[in-house]
Amino acid sequence: MITPEAPEAHLLIVDDDERIRGLLQKFLVRNGFWATVAKDAAQARRLLEGLEFDLIVLDVMMPGETGIDLTRDLRASISTPILLLTAKGETSEKIAGLEAGADDYLTKPFEPKELLLRINAILRRIPKEPDISAGPKVLHLGEVKYDIDKGEMWQGQNPVRLTATESALMRIFAAKPGEALSRMQLVEDLGRDGDQSQERAVDVQITRLRRKIEADPKQPRYLQTVRGAGYMLAAD
Repeated sequence: MITPEAPEAHLLIVDDDERIRGLLQKFLVRNGFWATVAKDAAQARRLLEGLEFDLIVLDVMMPGETGIDLTRDLRASISTPILLLTAKGETSEKIAGLEAGADDYLTKPFEPKELLLRINAILRRIPKEPDISAGPKVLHLGEVKYDIDKGEMWQGQNPVRLTATESALMRIFAAKPGEALSRMQLVEDLGRDGDQSQERAVDVQITRLRRKIEADPKQPRYLQTVRGAGYMLAAD
């Protein structure tokens, strides 16, 4: 395993091939990253509206809007690093991708180790820029406070210990306060296989998280169930 330069780095993987998406997500999660997937440019845009990513791994040859087109458009509004993946190796396409604003370019097929090296190199050389429009950095949940940047939860002056999964769920909810997230979406964002057992596992984690947030976990005020839609974080 190659140690990631940024152990908590959140990567967005955009590829129209479901098998490749799944393989890349599992591989990157195993190597210390937090990975979310999108099947096309449209889904990537929706994710980027509500989440901040440290790097985007983007396939070039997608139906509809290509990876190069999406890169060019994203560069008008965000500076998130982009690593392009393609089955083509022509110099002209490589140049087009870099001119569109990509930070690096990797030709399929590639060795997984090379992908990790490229990702780490990008994260190492490109500084993060704070998003001053991202909203409040601390969410208030009654007597509980959640620091979004640090991933820390406090009840008054006392720290609240979160498991790795609980911490990941809080980051997911904190990125989209007031928005209902389905169990399937939560499973995907956690980087797990989307089967029924994993959805049930999310229910269990939600129950445990409520015990740390809610004054009355059986009647949740902040981590709400939205009938037919999933779960929603409703901060003060």
